[in-house]
Amino acid sequence: MNAETDSPVEGTPLIRPSSTDHPLYDDVVAACRSVYDPEIPVNIYDLGLVYTIEITAEGAVAIMMSLTAPGCPVAGEMPGWVADAVSAIPGVSTVDVELTWEPPWGMEMMSDEARLELGFM
Repeated sequence: MNAETDSPVEGTPLIRPSSTDHPLYDDVVAACRSVYDPEIPVNIYDLGLVYTIEITAEGAVAIMMSLTAPGCPVAGEMPGWVADAVSAIPGVSTVDVELTWEPPWGMEMMSDEARLELGFM
């Protein structure tokens, strides 16, 4: 293993930027907000579990997301729930949802709304 090629270049963001300027972006975010972790009464988007939403000109959507913990009981199901919600959007051709554990999710990734809902504000 070469440490120089296996670690991110300094200054490279750990989370890739999303396709925020794509016309389908807001619809994809809304679809992600319709998915909830069954143990937490806040949607996965506001929890900060959705790291990146990439959308191509052809309507292919790639979502990089995490879970609150690697041992999350719905780890095997959550990506499918997200894919189902997003694939129902008119104009979306394909959906690929990938789980990552880097960077690990932390409570600081939650939106202010999520923190308020959960009593952290």
